[in-house]
Amino acid sequence: MADYPEFVLPLAKELPEEGIITSTAPSNIALVKYWGKRPVQLPENPSISFTLTSCYTKTSVSYKKKANASEDFDFELYFDGELKPDFKPKIQDFLKRVQEYLPFLKHYTFTIETTNTFPHSSGIASSASGMSALAYCFMQIEKIMHPQIETSLLLKKTSFLARLGSGSACRSIEGPVTVWGEHADIAQSSDAFAIPFPFDLHQNFEEYQDTILLIDKGEKQVSSTVGHNLMHGHPFAKERFAQASNNIAILKDILISGDLDAFIKIVESEALTLHAMMMTSLPYFILMKPNTLSVIQKIWKYREQTGSKLCFTLDAGANVHMLYPNSEKNEVLEFINNELVAYCQNGQYICDKIGLGAKLL
Repeated sequence: MADYPEFVLPLAKELPEEGIITSTAPSNIALVKYWGKRPVQLPENPSISFTLTSCYTKTSVSYKKKANASEDFDFELYFDGELKPDFKPKIQDFLKRVQEYLPFLKHYTFTIETTNTFPHSSGIASSASGMSALAYCFMQIEKIMHPQIETSLLLKKTSFLARLGSGSACRSIEGPVTVWGEHADIAQSSDAFAIPFPFDLHQNFEEYQDTILLIDKGEKQVSSTVGHNLMHGHPFAKERFAQASNNIAILKDILISGDLDAFIKIVESEALTLHAMMMTSLPYFILMKPNTLSVIQKIWKYREQTGSKLCFTLDAGANVHMLYPNSEKNEVLEFINNELVAYCQNGQYICDKIGLGAKLL
């Protein structure tokens, strides 16, 4: 019996012979951070994030029906046009987790082709966009078999499946703001899937910008999975989970009221707390680089001198996400080009903004 029977549909009597589905799904940047999980891929604390637009994964899934269902999954994975056998174990684990919710998987041979618009494993959430795009493709295949699936259930189940591939992936299906994790102040919030922020977002956050400074494009020394597991037995875990839950309640009111000064305090505090958890775990580790700290100091000085509403957040890596209102776009880009590109690897940064989630091409 599946843990979530509402997401189980019977195997269709008529299975399509073959086809191809292509979708895109964006990355997201958490404002209140998820760090620490319990089996299977369930969060120890709720999180809330901006869905992005330009940082996305494009995935095509070709499917061809087999004469008989196989014992194991039958797929090949191509990343940037190259066969990637080293990516297969992660996809294999994902398929094992979702097979009871997608009973057609062993009846097909799949070819998965995927590409990112941003550097893989660089602290931009590539597993989030990648797993959400793949889950979205599989759900579109299921919709062909079960055309009666309503859009609301399809999106909820897609988020549920994406979580089983990468926790934060569940927050990339919809936008512009999503909540993952059960919270008393947010109706219908769930640990099993993310939901769109169920309140009117203040106009201050419309077209909100996220410019990502690529401080270090190399692969992270410590994977997120390892980092999450280090929260088990962490001396500050209990207080951290309570803090995150409290910050969700505060941020909910901020997103409704449009108080940007309060937004800055919560978002920057959450970013630094995330990295404080890494630095105080056993074993401890540091994912920030010297240039990360230099950029943060520059942002604080710029804000003090100009009264800007620019702030920063960090993911589990060295790169800096600069968040700011659309009305400040020209001034902030001038600041970046004049003072911050020197801290970026090869002078590179990505201009992004909040967006609406996964889509079918």
